[in-house]
Amino acid sequence: MATINRTAKFQIGQVVRHRLFPFRGVIFDVDPTFNNTEEWWLSIPEEMRPSKEQPYYHLLAENAETSYIAYVSEQNLLVDDSGKPVSHPDVPQYFGELRDGYYALKSRRAH
Repeated sequence: MATINRTAKFQIGQVVRHRLFPFRGVIFDVDPTFNNTEEWWLSIPEEMRPSKEQPYYHLLAENAETSYIAYVSEQNLLVDDSGKPVSHPDVPQYFGELRDGYYALKSRRAH
């Protein structure tokens, strides 16, 4: 099988929102193609199941009720241009200041 070279549309630290569901978050990791369990993928209703051959994003996500980790296909993400910070409790662990829809990535120092 040929190797697929894909460029992610969104970046680590970028604030995004889901295209279909009422949640938003900040990206903290990107997989070039689907990299979760088959069980997880099959749990998505078939009529809305995204292709595995696209970038998938790990989000520190939030909705009106709670904060959680989300795994979302590129086709289901949009830029969140609200300018509002993401209130997920892990945001300060990964990121610094929010500016223009992007969080500054904290530098990792070896101790």
